[in-house]
Amino acid sequence: MDTLYIACDFKVKPVQPGTEILIAELGEAGFESFVENEEGVIAYIQKSEWEPSYLENIYILNSGEFEITYEVEEIAQVNWNEEWEKNFQPIEVDGICTVRAPFHPEPATAYDIVIEPKMSFGTGHHETTHMMIQHLLRLDLKGKKVLDMGCGTGVLGILAEKLGAAEVDAIDIDNWCYLNSLENVERNRCEVTSVYEGNAALLEGRRYEVIIANINRNILLNDIPAYAACLEPGGILLLSGFYKDDIPVIDELCVKFSLNFTENLEKNHWVAVKYLHAIS
Repeated sequence: MDTLYIACDFKVKPVQPGTEILIAELGEAGFESFVENEEGVIAYIQKSEWEPSYLENIYILNSGEFEITYEVEEIAQVNWNEEWEKNFQPIEVDGICTVRAPFHPEPATAYDIVIEPKMSFGTGHHETTHMMIQHLLRLDLKGKKVLDMGCGTGVLGILAEKLGAAEVDAIDIDNWCYLNSLENVERNRCEVTSVYEGNAALLEGRRYEVIIANINRNILLNDIPAYAACLEPGGILLLSGFYKDDIPVIDELCVKFSLNFTENLEKNHWVAVKYLHAIS
């Protein structure tokens, strides 16, 4: 018997950053997949998990900051692969790195990452992932031990290994992301990347020279002390998943843990910030 789904078709003005905020909130509410379009996003949740009251608790729908309308309909089983293939195009970062699907032709760039994201975050299309790739491409990772925290599809950890990292740990609290990262690590023939399911509690006793954390502001504010505790003196911390206006509060906390701001990339109000762990 086919699984029945509820599809909520949201029209968002302005589309960005409204759609990204909406997706984040809907994900926490139990929606399991999203298809973005020029007007907003279609969000899917299994009918057995759906309650109309869920939308009453979505802050952005009631904040007045964005103009959002939506329609709700019941549909049969969704072919996620078909939906994904229609919407996923390969991306190229700085003419050096390509992120593509298995069905796309092999590119001529120096680094080729093959990702099948399914419902995980991190195809390279989002501004934050794109900027984190840019940061990594500018670093010398040869022989370094790297952490990809909140790894999503595993794309950043995979790139770190391709850039010469000696050891990569990829961690995500979401089971789907964990399984998807395992698949993508194998798909890219990674040999020194290990994937773990969990949160910052797994970091106790571990040490890294480079830490990548592309998550969201609240989780970063909670976990930055843990990152600082396992980052080697002189190590590099790359943070993204938040907006330019959030930098002061992020920076205030980082300073308390001897993390010094060195560089910031910005794209459509999203930022990716580089910190250096001061040598004591």
